[in-house]
Amino acid sequence: MSDLSFTPKVEKMLDFDKKHLWHPYTSMSNPLKVYPVKSAAGATITLDTKGPEETTLVEAMSSWWCMIHGYNNPEINAAIIEQVGKMSHVMFGGLTHQPAVSAAEKLLQLIDHEKLKFCFLADSGSVAVEVAMKMALQYEFTKNGDKTNKSKFLTLRNGYHGDTFGAMSVCDPVNSMHSLYRGYLPQNIFVSAPSVIDTLPTSTIFNSNPEIFEGKIDWNKDEIIEFEEAIRARHVEICAVILEPILQGAGGMRLYHPQYLIEVRKLCTKYKVPLIMDEIATGFCRTGTMFAFHHCRKYQKMLNIPPENQVDVYPDILCVGKALTGGYLTLSAVVTTSEIKDVISRRYSVTGGCFMHGPTFMGNPLACKAAEKSLEILLRGDCYKQVASIEAQLMKQMYLPLLSDQSLMKTVIKHMRIIGAVGVIELRHAVDSAWFHDRFISMRVYVRPFGKLLYIMPPYVIKEAELSKVIEAIKQILQEWKSHLGITTKLS
Repeated sequence: MSDLSFTPKVEKMLDFDKKHLWHPYTSMSNPLKVYPVKSAAGATITLDTKGPEETTLVEAMSSWWCMIHGYNNPEINAAIIEQVGKMSHVMFGGLTHQPAVSAAEKLLQLIDHEKLKFCFLADSGSVAVEVAMKMALQYEFTKNGDKTNKSKFLTLRNGYHGDTFGAMSVCDPVNSMHSLYRGYLPQNIFVSAPSVIDTLPTSTIFNSNPEIFEGKIDWNKDEIIEFEEAIRARHVEICAVILEPILQGAGGMRLYHPQYLIEVRKLCTKYKVPLIMDEIATGFCRTGTMFAFHHCRKYQKMLNIPPENQVDVYPDILCVGKALTGGYLTLSAVVTTSEIKDVISRRYSVTGGCFMHGPTFMGNPLACKAAEKSLEILLRGDCYKQVASIEAQLMKQMYLPLLSDQSLMKTVIKHMRIIGAVGVIELRHAVDSAWFHDRFISMRVYVRPFGKLLYIMPPYVIKEAELSKVIEAIKQILQEWKSHLGITTKLS
């Protein structure tokens, strides 16, 4: 158990929390222990504990991947304070404001694709996926009439796109946390996800250490066969393909080869099926390129393919969220092409050319102001160095030492993968969430494993010493986990 103690006031707060507050993916009858946070700064959070010394944890999750610039960022703080003095909210129906316009302008600069120019501001990642799916459906209904058969989505197993009903319908129906709702969700089309690789051929660590990854990041052209067969046989009923590019998130933290995405783009173009990319987790430099689909451009350039012969890999509809505001406020965006926009906007359609969605807090000025400043920070380009540094440190201090530890590799660790500011250790056994939670807190580190995954996605501003502390805690806790499981022999 952790060695923390709390004042009577904090204990009272924790007692109320335990009795009345639901936490994510947690039972109310047997809740996971929670710890009271007093403040946060950079890559650390400080707990509200009793005693003369503060209890500070290195936070390695970026609060579910969104706090990329760290906590209490002075620039974003100042931007929000300035905006509060003007207006915190105004409806987006019939009105507009500078924060929304500036945020959209900067977002389009970062996306850096001539076809992606039209932006819908939504509430959250899940809502962005709902909006993207509605766009695809309305595009098909407007283009082909309400008798069209194109109402299904083609997607990958092990995918995760959110917790709302539309988003759940394109999450893995068997392996996801949403399997309970299968009978209530639309039946979409799923194909096997591509194989997991250790890193990308476009990564800095591969280019520095190609011999270490020999045979671990290869592309197998057979990987695309099932997807190709599905889209060829059923394109007349598919309104869109939806997937997470390059890195699947909460469905398994699965990293796959850029060539797979290149082949998907080619097939979507061939069969005239819009492609939705969910970059809610991967966007804004998390994988080392500003958006994960940019790895395809980088990969083809690396292969010395002439620009005129390269496949232009892009989404017809792009979803972003999480880090859009630097993690400060909930906001997402859906960006699309003129083809999608023009069809949906046809005046003679059943909707009169209106896209049928409009959240109350759409284009919230406070969130847009945070996004504007977060995107401004990204446009400076320092994030590329920050992420490359994290990737190199994960390689040197975590991947290589654990790879050489045959005791752990043969008994506890099934697979490891690193890309950008993402480090993933796939375990052979499902984690005991309470056990891991308590052990990490006791070592003054915040890491939240799930399923069989022990992974970190730290803020880009994490210091080298802070990341070292996280990595050392991971290595020690893996040894303890092995003992906790009573493992002494090689697994069969």
